[in-house]
Amino acid sequence: MTIHWCGTGLSAIPGLRRLIEGGHEITVWNRTPEKAEEAVGDLTNRIMAFSVDALSAEVQPGDVVVSMLPGDWHVPLAEMCIAKGAHFVSSSYIAPEMRALDGAAREAGICLVNEVGLDPGIDHLMAHHLVADYRASDECDADNVLSFISYCGGIPKHPNPFRYKFSWSPLGVLKALRSPSRSIRDFSELNVARPWHALSSYTAPLPAPETFEVYPNRDSIPFMADYGFDADWKVKEFVRGTLRLNGWAEAWGDVFAEIETLEGPEGEARLREMSDSFWAENAYEEDEPDRVVLCVSLRAEREGMPVWHKTYVMDAWGDARGTAMARLVSIPLSLVVEAVMNREIPVGVTPAPGDPKLVQRLLGEIDRLAQHLQVVDHL
Repeated sequence: MTIHWCGTGLSAIPGLRRLIEGGHEITVWNRTPEKAEEAVGDLTNRIMAFSVDALSAEVQPGDVVVSMLPGDWHVPLAEMCIAKGAHFVSSSYIAPEMRALDGAAREAGICLVNEVGLDPGIDHLMAHHLVADYRASDECDADNVLSFISYCGGIPKHPNPFRYKFSWSPLGVLKALRSPSRSIRDFSELNVARPWHALSSYTAPLPAPETFEVYPNRDSIPFMADYGFDADWKVKEFVRGTLRLNGWAEAWGDVFAEIETLEGPEGEARLREMSDSFWAENAYEEDEPDRVVLCVSLRAEREGMPVWHKTYVMDAWGDARGTAMARLVSIPLSLVVEAVMNREIPVGVTPAPGDPKLVQRLLGEIDRLAQHLQVVDHL
């Protein structure tokens, strides 16, 4: 059984190196083999120039294909895996086109696993654990009012005037600022066209409590079912969102104003110009530490009083092992690759696993990746 790891960008390396050092049979694929050699050439010489045709010629039934490539490659590679009887793993959100492959994957008896990085990924594991913990408690009651939040952000450990730094092209961040979101607030759907229209404040229960700016992203609502919320639960708040340093919205005010005016090809060209400028002015310096903060919280209230309230809080930063972002994206993914090889993941299209024993084991491994990880019981 061979792991075919496709893509050796910055966020891919720790997990890839972990699997190679663990003795797995791995072929590394990258569009520029020289860049892959720089990243892992000290560990392996099994490095190939990536193309779908070349990869397809090498993949055998039972192999695992890992895609750390841009998102538009995932579905073509997953389709190739179905045809070849191989498994597929990526850290990206499940696109509708990927979800549509579920029946074919089940019929082929293979796993197409997604959402197993940081966010999405570690946040899913924390949510599954909290929901299972709440269900097992004496306080679990269909009459309770529930509030769920999940906020994650990559931020500079040493704040700069822009209140943000980039470890790769800023274009993705800029495009995300144009994306609408859907969440639950005060028992109703909250639909927002731009993130800064729903900006709020959140105090993370770190050892020294710290306040951040937060906003909802993407569509949170389908994750209620994914996390095992009962259809009859009374949900006051349910939001998956992004966390930023205090002062971020003010520092980015001119950026927001300009983004609102951009349209068509000219707008896309201007976004690229802005991206290049931000990269030149606010990229991480070599060996400058990044930071990742992730908080996932579930609170149950009865008659206006909290009866159950726990929060997973994680704080990690770059150190001698490399960046926090790279560790927290690629190492969880590498752990799930091993779970696929051990037949611990069901066939079909799936997100991060919800099986309690596997969740517990993965979170135990993730504990080693962060400088601080704990479950805070607020009551």
